[in-house]
Amino acid sequence: MISREQVIEKVREVVYECAPELEGTPLDENTVINTDTGIDSMGFTLIICRLEGVFDVRIPNRQWSKLETLGEVADAIMKRLPQEN
Repeated sequence: MISREQVIEKVREVVYECAPELEGTPLDENTVINTDTGIDSMGFTLIICRLEGVFDVRIPNRQWSKLETLGEVADAIMKRLPQEN
């Protein structure tokens, strides 16, 4: 099973892919994606869509507006990953 730290690392990679101007900017789980990075709502939508594809999960649109930090995005993904028994 994938760890939360691995999810956070992948979220960080996707943010850098979608916003290459942020490369080299430290992003941790408390980074507020919209305000701390300057990513607009369209950029955030692109990031979420890309993450849904990477992890094969679906985050409901109504929850997107509640996700602010990199850690919250990772937690939303973790909740939707298949659980191993």
